[in-house]
Parts: sequence; structure tokens; C-alpha cells
Amino acid sequence: MTKADEAYIRVAATPSPSPVRFDPAHVERLPEIVRRYFRRAIAPGTALHTSVQLEMTGRFLLGDKEDLQSYRMAARQVLRAPDQFVWLPKLRSGPISIVGSDALVAGEAWTRFWRMGLVPVAQERCSPDLVRSARFRAAIESSLWVPASLLPDSGVKWEQVGADEAQVTFERIDPAIVLRMTLDEEGAVKEVVGQRWSNANPDKVFRLQPFGGTILAVATFDGFTIPTGVAVGNHFGTDDYLAFFQARITGAVYG
Repeated sequence: MTKADEAYIRVAATPSPSPVRFDPAHVERLPEIVRRYFRRAIAPGTALHTSVQLEMTGRFLLGDKEDLQSYRMAARQVLRAPDQFVWLPKLRSGPISIVGSDALVAGEAWTRFWRMGLVPVAQERCSPDLVRSARFRAAIESSLWVPASLLPDSGVKWEQVGADEAQVTFERIDPAIVLRMTLDEEGAVKEVVGQRWSNANPDKVFRLQPFGGTILAVATFDGFTIPTGVAVGNHFGTDDYLAFFQARITGAVYG
């Protein structure tokens, strides 16, 4: 068993407090866009779990717009909001396969991938820069797939900044992570974007830069209505944007 497999099991098995159940009255005094979001995202009476195990398929693009390779993707992920995840994908393009993991567990982050299981493709060891970048990933994915983690009691501050836009701040993460979410009239998420600490740029230097994407489909699991079709990537909203992560959620189990 690999270190990543062991970490997956450990995060998935971490005991969670007994969840309370969602009552729309808990958000009735919040701004209109917050009420709209939670009415859509969480059915009344749903146990407010803040961890989920996901199954997904889709496409993963390696490279940039001028030189990229598209891989079929199948992956599983455990996500424990607000700051732990283990992502275990299998990528394939023709005869070429890539396996590995991307993770943030107990403050340790890593990115490790191998081509054909032997040749290193990415080997990023834990560092303050990588941890900060991984915390953003955990936060933005929590905003998509763990709706209960966005309740104010979870240390999240909401502000309505437009008719259909909300600013969501994860105040318990240091430094705080701020996301901009765009909703439709029913409260479903259409776009999400924030400033990620990343070295995905020509200079290969860590700095804040836009990261986000669009929602293509939704479905309901265990009382949570979540995005099931997503296309996200670096430099969202700029000419350099490339939706390198194109996923379809096929299963979600909360606990």
C-alpha cells in the first residue's frame, strides 16, 4: 500500500462530530444570496457532514494552450473540509498512463506522479508554498462539493457583492482564502474564482493568480445538490485560461 493510499484511508476514517441537521431557519437572517444558495444546496433535514468521498471521470490536460496532451481521467478523492484532501487519479492517453496523488493531509502537502508507474512526471515535496497552494484547492473544492462547510458556523463569512454574486471568505485558513461565487436565480453555482498561490506561470514563481471555472451540471447526493460537471483551471478570466481539469462526479458519499 502506498503512502497516498494510507493517507486516503486515514482521512476517510477520521471521526467526525455527530452532525446536526439542516434547518433553513438557520440562514433566514443572512443576505438573500446566502439564503438562495443554501435553499438549493442542502435539503431540509440533511445531516451536515463536512467530509465526502468522490468518484469522478473526465479529462485532464497537461501542458499549455500551445503544447498540451489530453488524458482520460478516472479518480477517487476524499475531501475533509476545510483543509484536507487526497486525490488519486489514473490518467491515460493511448498507451501512456500516469498514476500518482495530490494531497494535503495534517498540514503536509505533496504532488507525485509517474508515467507508466516508473518515470517521474511531477515530484513536489512539501513546502510552505505548496501547502498554501493546496489549501486553496481544498477550499475551492469544499465550496463545490461540501456545502455544509460554507455555513457561517464553519468559520465562513458571506457578503453579497452583486445581484447574483457572493464573496465567500474562509476565515479559519491562514492567510484567509476569498472566493467569488456566481449563482443562477435558483441558487445553483455557475462560476467560482479566487486568487490561488501558484507557480503555474511561465516564470515558475509562486504568486497569487486567478484560478476558477464554470459549472456544467448538478446532481443530488445524500441531500446535497452539488456540481457534477466542472471545468476549472489557472488564469481564469484571462487569455491564458486553460480548463485543464474537466471532471464529472459519478458518486459522492458523505460522512
